[in-house]
Amino acid sequence: MTLLLIPGFMLDDALWDDMLPFLSAHDVRFAALGGGATIEAMAQAVLAHAPSTFVLLGFSMGGYVAREIARLAPARVTALVLVATSSRPDQPDMVRQRVAAARQAAATTTFHGLSRGAIRASLHPGRHGDAAMIERVRAMGERLGRDAFLRQSAVVRSGDAATLDRIHCPTLVIGADGDQLRSVDEMRELAAGIPGAELAIVAGSGHMIPLEAPQQLGQLVTRWLAKAGAGAAR
Repeated sequence: MTLLLIPGFMLDDALWDDMLPFLSAHDVRFAALGGGATIEAMAQAVLAHAPSTFVLLGFSMGGYVAREIARLAPARVTALVLVATSSRPDQPDMVRQRVAAARQAAATTTFHGLSRGAIRASLHPGRHGDAAMIERVRAMGERLGRDAFLRQSAVVRSGDAATLDRIHCPTLVIGADGDQLRSVDEMRELAAGIPGAELAIVAGSGHMIPLEAPQQLGQLVTRWLAKAGAGAAR
């Protein structure tokens, strides 16, 4: 089956590097959060380059895009995996932080990726001193560049709790018990709102599950897809 991966805010295909050995049973393809200034526009851009049918995995901001794709093209999405994302709208303090960071980035001549403080907040507290992990995340943002940062920072993540029931494909929601950005309660809300969705919680990881717990995440996805059966295997 084709498994299409959508990363999160200011992350690129390198997000998935450590997971790929555990997804070897699948035809893995990569999407990007480009091509639009809204969640719907991003979803349309991904669809324009996607296979005719596919399993869709969306991480964090990519989860908002993945859910929109599942609503826009239900016949093409055979199964959905949502990782460390939420159906809640942006909180005002999150919006203020992004606006302030975007203003600062727009005023500088060079862009070096997300700040180390912001990256630490996305990791499990036990990894706040993990300089190598922090550098991996920072480097992804630097590769994407300032224009991508300004564009993605301006995207409004509206809550979609009222339309979760329009998602009818097999769905797995995955969160982490050490995520300081997206709580386990948010994962429960997502799973409760999508008909028939299942929930799994990764122990000992922060928000960056694909980097912090790649084996556990990859195996969770592979086992669940095998269990989901023919509907996910088209």
